[in-house]
Amino acid sequence: MSQKKYRLLLADDEENILHSMEHYISSHSGRFERIYCAINGQQALDLIVRHHPDIMILDIRMPAMTGLEVMREALEMKICPKTIILSGYDTFSFAQQALRMGAVDYLLKPASSSQILELLERTLGPEEMEIGEDTLNPVIQRATEYMKSHMDEDIGLVRVAEEVGISPSYLSTLFTQNLNLGFVDYLNQIRIEAACSYMHDERKKVYEIAFMVGFHDEKYFSRVFRKQTGKTPSEYRKEVLGGKEHLI
Repeated sequence: MSQKKYRLLLADDEENILHSMEHYISSHSGRFERIYCAINGQQALDLIVRHHPDIMILDIRMPAMTGLEVMREALEMKICPKTIILSGYDTFSFAQQALRMGAVDYLLKPASSSQILELLERTLGPEEMEIGEDTLNPVIQRATEYMKSHMDEDIGLVRVAEEVGISPSYLSTLFTQNLNLGFVDYLNQIRIEAACSYMHDERKKVYEIAFMVGFHDEKYFSRVFRKQTGKTPSEYRKEVLGGKEHLI
């Protein structure tokens, strides 16, 4: 099953905010085939008519047409995309009107680009995609690459989230959506895969291998190893070494 791509419209009259959102979303998500940008309400409506975006982030207060007017016109033409409203405190009553018109959610300004992307991802729901290195969400790709190169260290969800620039809760969600595994399960999986490759080296003892892949408790390593492979480390080693006795 291939990944479904979406068309996104961003509409905000503050161009620095608009381009910051566009850059962050395009850098941190692979779910959008096109991102359209509008700096006023009329431009937003024109882009809706021409390109039929699937979802839009719509500022309430814009020149030419307000966000409410854009929604009303698009609804009358039956081409209104899923809409998330950006609203300041002084325009919150407008956001409530937008919700009554069918907007799916809202964010109060100032909102960070990461908050906006998290809300977009929640609104779109789980990704439909194959599990493959070339099709993974780019954030997950960076996270997994970092984990593989630092698996021998004491790494956790917070540290990896900081490395890729998103919140720990959002990273946890992306792991489940993209890999059907939790963060800890994935970390254990890559560590045990690496341990299995080291088992072929007769010079290394099992406790040394455990330490090399990031486990500092040999009993916990043995428990995770058996869960992943169905064998204890010593049973696995004996099998790969052809039944030869070896110090473990």
